[in-house]
Amino acid sequence: MKRSALHAIQRQVMWNRLISVVEEQAQTLVRTAFGPPTREAGDLSAGVFLPNGDMVAQAVTGTPGHVNSMAEAVRQFLAAIPAAAMRAGDVYVTNDPWKGTGHLNDFTVVTPAFHRKRLVALFACTVHVVDIGGIGFGPDGHQVYHEGLYVPIMRLADRGSMNESLLAIVRANVREPIQVEGDLYALAACNEIGCRRLSAMLDEYGLRDIDELGADIIERSRRAMLAAIAAWPAGTYRNTLDTDGYERTVRLEARLTIAKSGIDIDFTGTSGVSAYGINVPKSYTDAYTSFGVRCIIGANIPNNAGSLSVVRVHAPEGSILNAPFPLAVAARSIIGQMLPDVVFGCLAQARPESVPAEGASSLWNVRLAGGQAFKAIDAAEVAGKTRFNIVSFNTGGTGARPGKDGLSVTSFPSGIRNVSMEILESISPVLFWRKEYRTDSGGAGRWRGGLGQVMEFENGEDAPMVLGATFDRIDNPARGTSGGLGGAPGRVRIASGRELSGKGRQVVPRGERLIVETPGGGGIGEPHARARELVRRDLDDGLISESAACALYGWTA
Repeated sequence: MKRSALHAIQRQVMWNRLISVVEEQAQTLVRTAFGPPTREAGDLSAGVFLPNGDMVAQAVTGTPGHVNSMAEAVRQFLAAIPAAAMRAGDVYVTNDPWKGTGHLNDFTVVTPAFHRKRLVALFACTVHVVDIGGIGFGPDGHQVYHEGLYVPIMRLADRGSMNESLLAIVRANVREPIQVEGDLYALAACNEIGCRRLSAMLDEYGLRDIDELGADIIERSRRAMLAAIAAWPAGTYRNTLDTDGYERTVRLEARLTIAKSGIDIDFTGTSGVSAYGINVPKSYTDAYTSFGVRCIIGANIPNNAGSLSVVRVHAPEGSILNAPFPLAVAARSIIGQMLPDVVFGCLAQARPESVPAEGASSLWNVRLAGGQAFKAIDAAEVAGKTRFNIVSFNTGGTGARPGKDGLSVTSFPSGIRNVSMEILESISPVLFWRKEYRTDSGGAGRWRGGLGQVMEFENGEDAPMVLGATFDRIDNPARGTSGGLGGAPGRVRIASGRELSGKGRQVVPRGERLIVETPGGGGIGEPHARARELVRRDLDDGLISESAACALYGWTA
């Protein structure tokens, strides 16, 4: 065998080993985390970086909103603490939305990896903690100061000793101190495992560091991404998408240009910042915009500094997609998770046969709190009641795909898993009365959009509870393409009939049940072109009603 062929095989083996290292890093975080968002839903990221801050590899486990913004966050850590000042046993932390992953509930931790007393890499990871103090999670704040504890880049551990002062401050400022402190220890453990496994890998392969391997992976990924882009029609494509916003509709406007040098996305024309916490820091905009591109172009190419470098994003400062400090940003995912749909609308103009329709996109997480004072709640109603603060991770349907129906009740683009109702019922008095597919919610088409779901909740202690709503696609549901119809809009209401807003904290009165209906995805193609056997299957499965089959698909028994 020629040396070049053997060398290529060795590189591939080492690359696979590096992926296993970061995946074990992520699994350590899942298994040691205290908070359900990480332990059950997988709301996290993990990866390994060269000492200069270039991301080499990421774990498959995790969400793009974390991992792609974390790629820039590591550079922020290096700007604050140069590599030369790092020591073995140091661990650094921040939840700065503009230097981390977009809001205060996300802690990012960076750990220098040393091998034979030389700095050889940086490991980084992120989790979403269940509470960070302030007014509570949601879009109701007007400045980041309202939204909770703000930790600048600092040491979480100094040469192996945890920063007890920082931990004491965290415990004193959050509603779930055991969970949040436990998650910080889990973050440190996650990176420590990465450091150990990397050192073992270097010993096994007789390497001093991963500089050459990492640079080769990054360059190969960059070239592969450019080749994938070159296969697409060059040109400029525009798309506009309206979201519900908070005080007014928010317009997302994009101009996407495909050229030999890469892809540029310009959000000039997008709505300005909001007075509420739905604003998006630029790092989060970059994360989900680049992810939207990568879903369609170069999906099988490793996600690292090389492949990300050829997708360039511009969002004017002062727009809702580049919100400056100190604006409120807690619910930045509401807007940010719509960005892949905006990108898809641009790419569909170049190759409509390759791009799905719009979906529910933004998560419909049901945040419920009880046993505590709130406006419109009499203190006597919660006296002696269980204090709780839970998040049920939920979503609607994805858009129909080229040649396939959309996926029902599937978290795209976030990739977050649901937290089982049994776990939530075990840690709170909340009862789940119903959780089922929402019939007729998928947009009709030759290829049907994915369905949303219907959920019904009640406080089992016969006391009021507070809903922290961060919902969208109520006034602006997902659109279909090529003659396909739009998905059903979302809906939030009290069982007795009162409609609730999609944004902000609202009271669910004692003895009442909360009903949440998540939106569906858009369809592709004329509904009458749908195969008869597929319509029959949907009828048999209860995904569509007979009246909808007749009216939308021309069904006759």
